[in-house]
Amino acid sequence: METRYRGHGTRLASAAASEGYGLIITLGGDGTVNEVVNGLLRRPQAAPALQVTLPALPALPAVAALPPVPALAALPGGSANVFVRALGLSPDPVDATGQVLEALTAGRCASIGIGLADDRYFVFNSGMGIDAEVVRAVEGRRAHGRSVSPALYLRMATRQFYRLTDRRHPAVTLEHPGRAADDPLLWCTVSNTSPWTYLGRRPVSTNPQASFGAGLDVFGMRSLGTARTLATLRQMLSQRDEPPRGRGIVACHDLPELTLRASRPVAFQIDGEYMGEREQVTFRSVPDALRVIR
Repeated sequence: METRYRGHGTRLASAAASEGYGLIITLGGDGTVNEVVNGLLRRPQAAPALQVTLPALPALPAVAALPPVPALAALPGGSANVFVRALGLSPDPVDATGQVLEALTAGRCASIGIGLADDRYFVFNSGMGIDAEVVRAVEGRRAHGRSVSPALYLRMATRQFYRLTDRRHPAVTLEHPGRAADDPLLWCTVSNTSPWTYLGRRPVSTNPQASFGAGLDVFGMRSLGTARTLATLRQMLSQRDEPPRGRGIVACHDLPELTLRASRPVAFQIDGEYMGEREQVTFRSVPDALRVIR
């Protein structure tokens, strides 16, 4: 089936899961994967089994349970394919298909944890701030017929950083159990795996320790001055085993739950898809939620 509109992948995946399919294969970008995952995991729940005996009436039949959630095999077909590459699959669709077929033949299927932002699942990251603003700008260009590429993301990020983003008034506050709220942040991203994204073939890591087998990792910046941001970006592009360090940087590892609150509406993205502006989002880690072929 070919998706025809936003949200179509969710409907198709939900229907396939309810009909008892054992494997769903996607060929598309991270947005397609996100829609399908939400369709698999957010399908309507079956009513609880009901056994009631009334005088002169037979017992009501039990409601059948839903079939198990199908496994997911994701093939690259978008501009970044962060999730596919985080699974260890090739960014080339032909090579990735060979890897998936080999895994199916060998019976390899892994359970991974994902994240939940309010009522929507995400597989690799979600963020509030400049990253979501860039996604919004790119989606606007795509709606007018521009092809999406790493170069377009880079141009939009540069334009957003220097001309449009409010870099003077931090608005986002991070809260999580066992820790007092930090000073406001200008940008905050929540990661379920590493890297955060790719610049062409180059991985960009905010939280190198993030993984599908742990909780959520957080990276935030209180300042977006040019010199400090460039220094942080250099650390993100290097092969480090720890998050970037510096004044005004906040990094947390393996959190089961956290909340981002904003003093004003702030751009919000999930898995590279713009979700509008929010003033509060609660994130939760959902362990072993998804079976994947890798």
